[in-house]
Amino acid sequence: MFFKDVAPSALVASLLAVGPQVASAFYLPGVAPTSYKPGDQVPLYVNSIKPVASPQDSRLHSIVSYDYYHPAFHFCQPEGGPEPMSESLGSILFGDRIMSSPFELHMNKNETCKPLCSATYPEKSMEFVKKRIEQGYSLNWLVDGLPAGQQIEDQMTGATFYSPGFLMGQDDESGNVVFNNHYEIWVEYHAVNRNADQLRVVGVVVQPSSKKYSGEPDCRDNHPQIVLGEDGTPQEVKFSYSVYWRKSPTAWATRWDKYLHVFDPKIHWFWLIDTAIIVIILVLTVMSILVRTLKRDINRYNRLDQINLDDLNGTSALEEEGVQEDSGWKLVHGDVFRAPTRPLLLSVLLGNGAQLFVMTGSTIVFALLGFLSPSNRGSLGTIMILLYTVLSFVGGYVSARVYKSHQGEQWKANIVLTPLLVPGIVFAAFFFLDLFLWAKQSSGAVPFTTMLVIIGIWFVISIPLSFAGSWLGFRASPVEPPVRTNQIPRQIPPVTTYLKPIPSMLIVGLLPFGAIFVELYFIMSSLWFSRIYYMFGFLFLCYVLMIIVCASVTILLTYFLLCAENYHWQWRSFMAAGMSGGYIFLNCLLYLVTKVKLGGLAGMVLYIGYSALISLLFFILSGTIGYFASWWFVQRIYKSIKID
Repeated sequence: MFFKDVAPSALVASLLAVGPQVASAFYLPGVAPTSYKPGDQVPLYVNSIKPVASPQDSRLHSIVSYDYYHPAFHFCQPEGGPEPMSESLGSILFGDRIMSSPFELHMNKNETCKPLCSATYPEKSMEFVKKRIEQGYSLNWLVDGLPAGQQIEDQMTGATFYSPGFLMGQDDESGNVVFNNHYEIWVEYHAVNRNADQLRVVGVVVQPSSKKYSGEPDCRDNHPQIVLGEDGTPQEVKFSYSVYWRKSPTAWATRWDKYLHVFDPKIHWFWLIDTAIIVIILVLTVMSILVRTLKRDINRYNRLDQINLDDLNGTSALEEEGVQEDSGWKLVHGDVFRAPTRPLLLSVLLGNGAQLFVMTGSTIVFALLGFLSPSNRGSLGTIMILLYTVLSFVGGYVSARVYKSHQGEQWKANIVLTPLLVPGIVFAAFFFLDLFLWAKQSSGAVPFTTMLVIIGIWFVISIPLSFAGSWLGFRASPVEPPVRTNQIPRQIPPVTTYLKPIPSMLIVGLLPFGAIFVELYFIMSSLWFSRIYYMFGFLFLCYVLMIIVCASVTILLTYFLLCAENYHWQWRSFMAAGMSGGYIFLNCLLYLVTKVKLGGLAGMVLYIGYSALISLLFFILSGTIGYFASWWFVQRIYKSIKID
């Protein structure tokens, strides 16, 4: 279910250049080239049938994928039945179901009009297939790891590229639904040596058509088209295909370039430049406000302490020096490091947020260096799961250190909840959504055995690593605050409107969301429209900009809170920065209204459920960034002043 060549900046270009150089030294699993001799059989595998944008209105009408050999499709099967191919964990979770097929392709051997089989479609099957065609479902084949697609020309740039997958059918000029039963397969190959005895597949294009044969398939163009539901009676469909080979100058190492196309690349650059300018202005503003103001505050506070130490005569001396009594953020020095409400929950969320932060950054770096090749299907999902599992140690350690620093006493609950609470919520929601896919007989439903594998990884690897991290975290000395905490909490005066919880969350959360808005649009398109996402250079820069913006605005909020004598900065910083996840969920709902047109309860529940899961994880991630940025800021400023 889940993920276009760009012209990167000098920094990104240098980083991107490292990947091919590293990858050229060895072949990653699943991406080693396969050479064929003329006449060798080249296997063609079939994958799940997935929805793309409907040809009528360019909107997504379904998010439920189906197995290629779903009984209602009546597609031809190989002798002895289809055999499933081995897949990675990420590939299974993303809805891939790769199986063998009856198509026979022989390297550099053209074959015209080969019959496959004949199938009879009863009325119920015709209605099912007709609805899938109206919803824009496409067939997905794989030849030597390359997706069989259609050749498309970008209307804006005029560039030609290959779009993975091809439509099962389309509307004719009269508005009737036409079913494609003949496939013209064009395979591009590249010769490794001059003898042309080592050939490699570098491109696959399928041109489907509809031919209503009255006798044996002959593939002529004068056959009428197959119109589904024309008279309501069972309809016989005869399938056929042709295979043509053409030599290509494309090298094997660059064969994916045809499939990786950037839509509206200028938008990427304009938005990235605009965001970078905004970030620079924001950071300079924060620095000018905080550094100048803090420097003045610290000098004033320290002068006051020095005057008191010199035992000058009270008010008159202070007035002569132009120094007043304590005010602003120094006034709450005895409460600023007071433990927040619900420290157990906060520490558990921060531990999981730190785990997500390191996992996300590591995954983007791996992808940026070229380790997540699109030919190694599911590698993105697999590496994310493995990294999240291994980094459970980080989550347990951070959670324990934070909880111990807050003088928490329920250490056993902290150790148990850190690896169970957030992953448990995600797994329970994922399992609930999977029930809808099972009910729809979708290929996207995760098999029960895969569920058991995930649970096994969770309990055998993730939880023990989290326990080990928590054990080390509790053994380590707590982070000592630079000032003592008073026994009696100070009363908090009323604050202005923009510093109240809801307005401050809405303001602070909007800025980090703005830094990733455009990239989020392309990720959403890749996620729901089954496009290949590979713009990891842009994603890396957006991730860095998001971190900077998130930290800057949260620090600014914390400073204003402390100046207003409000020392409850822990939850406020976490929730305000985490509000970016709320904006992502609102953006998903807007995407649902503008780009997606789902019918039925199952589709709506699945879309909203998956969107809510993504938003929840981003809420924890951005909230953790905001909290630790504020924690570092508070530690720094209170270390800089003298407290009696």
